[in-house]
Amino acid sequence: MAELERRTTAAAAAPTQADIEGLPALFGRLGDNVMALLDTKLSLVKVELKEDAAVYVRGGALIGVGVVLAVVGLALLNVAIAFFVSTLFSFDRPALNYALGFLITGIVYLVIGGIIVVLMKNRLAERDPVPNRSVEELKRDKQWLANEVTSPEPTKSIEASRTERISNG
Repeated sequence: MAELERRTTAAAAAPTQADIEGLPALFGRLGDNVMALLDTKLSLVKVELKEDAAVYVRGGALIGVGVVLAVVGLALLNVAIAFFVSTLFSFDRPALNYALGFLITGIVYLVIGGIIVVLMKNRLAERDPVPNRSVEELKRDKQWLANEVTSPEPTKSIEASRTERISNG
């Protein structure tokens, strides 16, 4: 009986040839899984950066539209309103009436255009350029990889872990 226990203990402690041959295969699979994970993460970063770039392009275009509208408004409406404002003054020289009308109208349109530009600049400044979803995924994967390397028993594959995370929300 004691002999049987010694053989069982010795057999459990000594690695078999199948265990030794399986270890490189496990490392190979781990390397393949890590490469697949990195490819997926890089794709996610690219998608997020494209989304952020699109937001900045749209915002920049709206700033440009705001500037163009302010300039066109300054050029066209300024003339009409300046003539109207000039009728409110009763100086002896009509040129002074026109000058004050154009000055007041120009200041009003410059303020409106400046407000549009500042509002759009602030809206873009509020947007966080860091791809947060990618950063969170990379942190989770780093933790999973650390657990995988330190754990003596194999755990779920990367795909299984990712599928479980997605289904859990």
